[in-house]
Amino acid sequence: MRRSILSAVTISSLVFALGACTPKPDQADNAAESFLESLSSHAEPGEFTDNPDQAQEEINSSWDSLQAEGLNTSLNNVRTNGNVATADFTMDWDLPGDRNFQYQSQMTLTKTQDDWTVRWQPTVMHPDLGANQHLELRTVPAEMATVVGSDGAALLQPGTRYRVFVDTSTGDLQSTMRQVAIELDAMRANDESVPSIDAEAKAKEAEQVDGEFSLLTLNQQQGLDLKNRMSRVEGLRFNEEQAMVRPDPNFAPDIMSRVSSVVEKDLEGSNGWKVVAATSEGSEVRELGGQDAQTAPSVDVSLSKKVQDAAQAAVDTRSDAKVMMVVMQPSTGGILAVAQTQKADEDGDAALMGQYPPGSTFKILTAFAGMQNQGLTPDSIVGCPGTQDIGGRIVANYNNFSLGNTALENAFAKSCNTTFAQVSTDLQPGQLQQTAKQFGLGVDFNIEGLDTITGSVPRGDVMLERTEAGYGQGLDLASPFGMAMVASTAASGRMPTPYLIGGPEHRTEAQGEDGNQLPKEQLDNLRRIMRSVVTSGSGSGVASAGEVYAKTGEAEINGGSHSWLTGYRGDLAFATLIVLGGGSEHATSVTNTFFQNLDGK
Repeated sequence: MRRSILSAVTISSLVFALGACTPKPDQADNAAESFLESLSSHAEPGEFTDNPDQAQEEINSSWDSLQAEGLNTSLNNVRTNGNVATADFTMDWDLPGDRNFQYQSQMTLTKTQDDWTVRWQPTVMHPDLGANQHLELRTVPAEMATVVGSDGAALLQPGTRYRVFVDTSTGDLQSTMRQVAIELDAMRANDESVPSIDAEAKAKEAEQVDGEFSLLTLNQQQGLDLKNRMSRVEGLRFNEEQAMVRPDPNFAPDIMSRVSSVVEKDLEGSNGWKVVAATSEGSEVRELGGQDAQTAPSVDVSLSKKVQDAAQAAVDTRSDAKVMMVVMQPSTGGILAVAQTQKADEDGDAALMGQYPPGSTFKILTAFAGMQNQGLTPDSIVGCPGTQDIGGRIVANYNNFSLGNTALENAFAKSCNTTFAQVSTDLQPGQLQQTAKQFGLGVDFNIEGLDTITGSVPRGDVMLERTEAGYGQGLDLASPFGMAMVASTAASGRMPTPYLIGGPEHRTEAQGEDGNQLPKEQLDNLRRIMRSVVTSGSGSGVASAGEVYAKTGEAEINGGSHSWLTGYRGDLAFATLIVLGGGSEHATSVTNTFFQNLDGK
């Protein structure tokens, strides 16, 4: 509710010399007081001037253009010289939004016969106003902040886009929509981010609109391109408008759309304001005061331009398959990259939510559970027969290979199914499930901007469930995101809290396990056997990528098998999956390409 206009005139005390008799008040003071009182109450101050109509019009223009809610004036000093007086006073405007605009001004008064009047000129309202000018309040828009990736690259920044309008009263809507659709398809040959439209459906929508129909939005270059292509088509209008734009439209478009909607308010900043001297036509002559706009701080997201591009290029080397990769920063939980091929996109957010048997990558958890609950170490001697009957379930290694009795480290590096099926079978119900949760698998996360499912591990009350779970089969399920969480925990020593958007207001909520520090001895042992997978085992395909710790996996399902690799290098954890991709060497090859892209090789 707007406040009532308050009139307040504060008159400074004028000190007169005291003598035998008291002089009469200076009448110029009274005239100045009356003018300021009328000006403050937004009454008819023009009547106190020598040009009432013009004065009143210009005073009203300032009051209205300032959207003033009140005015306080204070008469500071009056100097009289014969029939001319000069009055100094203070103006303090009460503006919308608890803003104030205060300044000193001056007026000249003249005496004609016995009456004093204010000599009207624009400077009475402000010392910097010229002829035919008035005071005006204007908003100073805050520039939108930038969304910055974890490597410092701008992922969203203030820019320009074009909105395309169709005049529904002009021409054949069906024909217009078809022409737009054809041109968009032609543009898409050079820019995959150009949107498409269903011409028939859009024409039907437009038919329901009286006037202009908003057809679509395009980035600046796309808008200019379509505008040139459609220059001879009547009824189209291209409106340029401010918007948050992506420097790289092809960069994680689905995730960036969600980020944009989440952080929209965070990017706005605080608008400033200014009072200007404006002409009667509304042109700004000069700025007289105000407050600068405050740009909001940049919004940080965990995605890395470099890592995302490297991952996307790597999965696209297998564009014939459903390939996906999730990369995280173990020390912070930041999600650095989520990459999928177009075929994988057909299944939605498969990298984050798809549920697949993890195969032998799950042996990371089985090995750690054995270390925690059975006292196993990398040097423990375990059996690795080619096949083994465990409670009636025949477990077999790949091509029935056998290592006989061997060290746990070697059984892990060579990926013995029989070894880890036995380890898991010998665990108590719930122990493997609890270990999985320590590593984030089976924990639900509420990550702002992303929907995720890590996976699930059975409690194993039935022995067969424990047997099959030990090597990532049976009821074990995981997403690439879930396995990236497992690798991140192995790298950091505690389950990190994953996030996409930085700042406490976007903090991730975890349902279930706390990220407690894992026991150092078992953690060091786990890292040792994961390193052996690369140096002397099934993950040698990434040996050239540096000090990588990993675990391969081939998960058998009806109709084939999934190809997996998960692990970490330094402060970078990853999980790669090729749906029905066959042996783990294929996921290993994609991951090696990722590291080559990342390292510039």
